[in-house]
Amino acid sequence: MRPDTPAENVDHHAEAARLERTAALYPEDAEALLLRAAAHLELAGARPAAATLYDRLLSSSDGLENPHLVRALKASNLWEYGHEAEARAIIDGIRATAPRDPAPYVIAAEALESHDELEAAEATFTEGATLLLADVPEPPHATRPLLIGRHRVRRMLGLPHDDWDALADTLHSMPVSLDELHDPKRVWSLGSDNPAELAAEISRLRAELGAYREALSRPFPVAMLHWPAAELAELLAAYPSLTAEYPSHEEHLATIEASLRELAASGTANLGTVTGTVPSYEAFAASEGTSPADAALLPQYATTLAARGRAVEWPPQRQAPCWCASGRAYGDCHGAV
Repeated sequence: MRPDTPAENVDHHAEAARLERTAALYPEDAEALLLRAAAHLELAGARPAAATLYDRLLSSSDGLENPHLVRALKASNLWEYGHEAEARAIIDGIRATAPRDPAPYVIAAEALESHDELEAAEATFTEGATLLLADVPEPPHATRPLLIGRHRVRRMLGLPHDDWDALADTLHSMPVSLDELHDPKRVWSLGSDNPAELAAEISRLRAELGAYREALSRPFPVAMLHWPAAELAELLAAYPSLTAEYPSHEEHLATIEASLRELAASGTANLGTVTGTVPSYEAFAASEGTSPADAALLPQYATTLAARGRAVEWPPQRQAPCWCASGRAYGDCHGAV
């Protein structure tokens, strides 16, 4: 989600400025674009400027898709340049609010961990896991960093394995086990004169690098395009020929869920949904030099939204809000068996 290219290889200030200009052109993507801009500023060492972007997002009158994520990133950034008390207050607020997204827990816990607040980090990881993984048969991919981070911190604290630590072990696919990767004694091998110890540490570092590469190389989600009822009505009023694609809103929603289940059953991974808006779709059609009435443009639009980071992972957890924005839990809505 966040760029990790060393500052010496990228002009992070220029990239942040480019992303800010792009956000002005595509306001529907402003949240994702400005978060990336803030990350570039952090990498450039311009932490007050990054904080300004986070504040800009949090004060937006349009509302945010994930305000808890923005607050967690702001807290992590503030702590890095001396605003510890404010960072702690924000993290406490995130934990009290109990968001239904794993990312704020991971970022807040890692901020605590990086400042040697290991007990608080473990508690934050555990709170996220307790809320998001209870009665979940298979942890969604987005929740795995919760389990991996929790395992790491608990190893540093010398705590015994529990069921979630065992689950983290099973989710870890690298040749070197999590217990070995998260061994607190590893730091001593870095200063060793023993070739065998150094070779073992190189092997562990390669395994870690492989895990990071695997996470970064995940393809864009196979995303189904979802139109809210009002947007679909506006779309069909403007382009009646698309009625063949969308006979009714109820059928549109049912088709999305059925298609995603069929893809999942066939072994397709990394599924998601993206939500369209008529202005965004018309702008995309104009950029492609094509009429919005062309049904062949719809899957391209969905792919573009996913590439911009607009996709929401499917399936949601059963107690999480349904992807269709009905306001009901997924298990009581389209997730009902």
